[in-house]
Amino acid sequence: MTSSVARYDTPVTIAPVLRYAILFVVAGGVLIPLLTTALGGFKSLGDLRVNPFGLPSQWEWMNYWEILASGRYWQLMWNSLIIAVLTVILTVSASAMAAFVFVHVRFFGATFLLNYLLLGLMFPAATAILPLFIKIRDLGLLDTYWGVVLPQVAFGLAMSILLFRNSFRQMPKDLFEAAVIDGCGYFRFFWHVILPLSRPILATVAVIVFVHSWNNYLLPLVVLNRDTFYPWPLGIMVYQGEYSTDWHLILAFITLTILPAIIMFFAAQKHIVAGLMAGSVKG
Repeated sequence: MTSSVARYDTPVTIAPVLRYAILFVVAGGVLIPLLTTALGGFKSLGDLRVNPFGLPSQWEWMNYWEILASGRYWQLMWNSLIIAVLTVILTVSASAMAAFVFVHVRFFGATFLLNYLLLGLMFPAATAILPLFIKIRDLGLLDTYWGVVLPQVAFGLAMSILLFRNSFRQMPKDLFEAAVIDGCGYFRFFWHVILPLSRPILATVAVIVFVHSWNNYLLPLVVLNRDTFYPWPLGIMVYQGEYSTDWHLILAFITLTILPAIIMFFAAQKHIVAGLMAGSVKG
C-alpha cells in the first residue's frame, strides 16, 4: 500500500519542478540576450571584441550619453512613436468594430468574409513587398508616415480581429438582448457596454500591434527614402561605416530604443494575460 502511494505521489512532486525548470530556461533565453546587449553598450569596441559576454572591464557611460545627447536619436524616436501610435489607433478601432459585427450582426457571407480576412495570417508583409511598394507609389504615399502606417494596419487586422472576436464571443448574450429591449442600438451597445468590458483584450491587441510596429524594419526601409522620416530601426545605419561598424554604439542604441516597448509590455502585463486567457475558455 505504501509503495502504491509513493508511486502516485512521484509525478505530483516532479511536475512543479519540471514546470519551473522549463520556465527558467525560457526566461533565460529571453533575458540573456537583453542583458548582453545592455552590457555591450557600456564597453569599448576593443573590449566588446575580446569579451562580448562578460562584464565591462571599464564602464563606458559616454556611449549612452552620446546617443541621448544626439538630436537625431530623439527624431528617430519621435518618428517611431508617431508611426506606432497611429498604427495602434487605427488597427484597434477597425478590428474591434469588425469583430463586433461578426459576433452580433448576422448577414449573408459573414463566414466567407471572416475566412477571407483570416487568410491574411498566412501571408507576411514580405511576400507582398513589391506590389505593396507599387501601390504606395501610385497613391503618392512614399516618404510619408501614412505609407508605413496603412500597410501595417492592413496586415495587422487579421490577428486583431481574431483576438477581438474570440473575446467578444465569451460575453453573455443576455447583455445584448437586454440592451436591445431597452432601446440601445448597436453603436451605443458597442461603445458603452462592449468596450468598457474589453479592457484586457484592448490592452493585449494594442501592445502586440505597438511592438510589431515599433520593431518593423522592412516596410520603412522600402517606403521611406528621406532620413527625416526614418524610425529607429533604420537609424542603426548611422553607426555603420564603409569599413567598420561601431558595434558598442549599436548595442547602446538598441538598448535605449527597445525600452519603450518593454515598459509598455510590463505596464499592461496583467491585462495582456487576462486578454489572452479570455478567449481560451468558453463559459
